[in-house]
Amino acid sequence: MAARQVASKTEKEPREIKLAHSPDSDDAFMFYALATHKLQTPGYKYTHVLSDIQSLNEAALTETYDVTAVSFAAYPSLRDNYILLDCGASFGEGYGPIVVSTKSMRPQDLKGKRVGVPGLKTSAYLSLKLYEPDFEAVVMPFDKIMEAVKNDVVEAGLLIHEGQLFFPQLGLHKVVDLGLWWQELTNLPLPLGGNAVRRALGPDMGRLISRTIRDSVSYGLEHREEALNYAMQFARDMDTELADKFVGMYVNKWTLGYGEKGKKAVRELIERGTNAGLLPGPAKVEFLEE
Repeated sequence: MAARQVASKTEKEPREIKLAHSPDSDDAFMFYALATHKLQTPGYKYTHVLSDIQSLNEAALTETYDVTAVSFAAYPSLRDNYILLDCGASFGEGYGPIVVSTKSMRPQDLKGKRVGVPGLKTSAYLSLKLYEPDFEAVVMPFDKIMEAVKNDVVEAGLLIHEGQLFFPQLGLHKVVDLGLWWQELTNLPLPLGGNAVRRALGPDMGRLISRTIRDSVSYGLEHREEALNYAMQFARDMDTELADKFVGMYVNKWTLGYGEKGKKAVRELIERGTNAGLLPGPAKVEFLEE
């Protein structure tokens, strides 16, 4: 009798889904409902793992997590084991990663310069290489780049996350906004990061996870104030007004669904990167359709 009771209890234990994303205010806002159990996920338990995007890109190479945030630039190296979900992405629509320096610098002067970058698998780095192929990349943690520029460790720095809003406070100058450059070049938003699910879980499980993420994003957008209050613990010295602006930049209609334009933007980035010899071919992108 006791053995049967144990077996019955085991059968009811929820299946764990390991969900990895960045420890940033926009991702915290996106997953607020899921992390605080505002959403019911019967039969499944989501375990959140927080890590910087470069580390997540590397972890995905060994399928460490069931569903993970990844840079679109990293996707070609992961596509055999992961498929992109149609929600939870960050696009820069007329804005994006920014290159800064301590003094005014013309964009064409980046050629040959030492530039601090947040990782060689990031979409920001790929965008900069497409913009200016000839520079010396110095890899460092994304939150150390502004100080490295200010202290002349590097001649310029490639900023992602909230650094895109903070840099004027350190007296740094914008050299180029890669999101704006990309929009002017392609008339498309710049795809930065998305969510990918392990193919081994199967398409049905992938779609279930996708719906859960979409529901979490929708809940945050519909309960903006409470979701933002939760996200503030990850805002890294931003005040509420600045955090709200940052979240609005990267959690919006594009996060709910790529649409045809968003998918076209991802394919365009991958294709340009592949053609430039920066990404492994073929230039194929696959989304898990719901």
